[in-house]
Amino acid sequence: MVEEVKIGTEGEVVVSVRPLWCERERCGICRRRCPGFDVGGGRRRWRALDLGSTLAFVEAAAPRVRCRDHGVVVCAVPWARHNARFTRAFEDQVAWLAVNTSKSAVAELMRIAWRTVGGVCERVVAEALEGEDLLDGLTRVGIDEISHRRGHRYLSVVVDHDSGRLAWASPGRDRKTIEAFLDELGQERCKEITLVSCDMAAWISGPIADRLPGAVRCVDPFHVVQLATDALDVVRREVWNQARKSGEVAVARDLKGARFALWKNPESLTSRQRLKLADIKTVNGPLYRAYLLKEQLRAFYRVPPEHAEAMLDAWLSWARRSRLEPFVKLARTISAQREGILAAIEHGLSNARVEQINTQIRMLTRRAYGFHTPQALIALVMLTLNGLCPPLPR
Repeated sequence: MVEEVKIGTEGEVVVSVRPLWCERERCGICRRRCPGFDVGGGRRRWRALDLGSTLAFVEAAAPRVRCRDHGVVVCAVPWARHNARFTRAFEDQVAWLAVNTSKSAVAELMRIAWRTVGGVCERVVAEALEGEDLLDGLTRVGIDEISHRRGHRYLSVVVDHDSGRLAWASPGRDRKTIEAFLDELGQERCKEITLVSCDMAAWISGPIADRLPGAVRCVDPFHVVQLATDALDVVRREVWNQARKSGEVAVARDLKGARFALWKNPESLTSRQRLKLADIKTVNGPLYRAYLLKEQLRAFYRVPPEHAEAMLDAWLSWARRSRLEPFVKLARTISAQREGILAAIEHGLSNARVEQINTQIRMLTRRAYGFHTPQALIALVMLTLNGLCPPLPR
């Protein structure tokens, strides 16, 4: 209810209001009616949407109540979220702008600091998730991590393979992070998980084996092929160093320029790169053998599931006999992950959806520089990718 409208000392518009009787003396967190505690810090102002170029504020008393669950808290008000210094309409517009425009545009248009935008996004997402459980109905999930800031700052993300949406995200990249997700999921819903796609990291596979007894772990094909590419590059560098030490300058120069020909898929090679591979086949047998091992492992993911096991066993036998230490080591790794690799072939599951989400998170990370906490970045990601962004106030 509006009591008074006045012009402040700096030309701002101040609207004095008070809640209706049915909305008074309610906990600011749970909105349950509670006994009064005191008058709080007196009257308080909330920033409202600007009137053209003029600042506008809503002013009202801010008494406190004693909630049986949350203790002494400031009373809830219908025009703003708890612990906010802005009205709900103001925060909804900030969240919409954060999703659809650059951070400099949001800060300049709304006349607030960019760090303030992070807090607004957190409150908007928290309210949007009160009536929605993103973890409900999960059966097939993908788990991965993504770096969001220099200095080994990571986010762990969980994606629902069925809907393609981001189901959960949290700072950290360790066993405790995954266990926090499983704790939030709950024992009953853990039993509903049937398939989990992930890489070969122990901090993911350990909690999955311990807490998801009915789930099959599928090792992501991309990470397996990437290990083979890394092993190939180790062999290339060893051959290159040997050529340099023995004074074969021309051979060393050719090997250094051949790395892209070795890395790329055969169907993507240029004519010049094909010639480079032909030269390697002629003059450097070990390096070409490493290249064939990498390509054979990549071809493994294109065979029918009924032939996958035999082909994988043949590749492991070849890698063990290759006399190439990086691939002998890789064979041991793949042998340890054999069950998860074959499960990925059988169920046709990979981390492709997770990588798609990670690509979008990387784009949002650039816009989120300046946020004080990773929770603010997660809130911006949830607003953008999960359809939680509120409409513009009307």
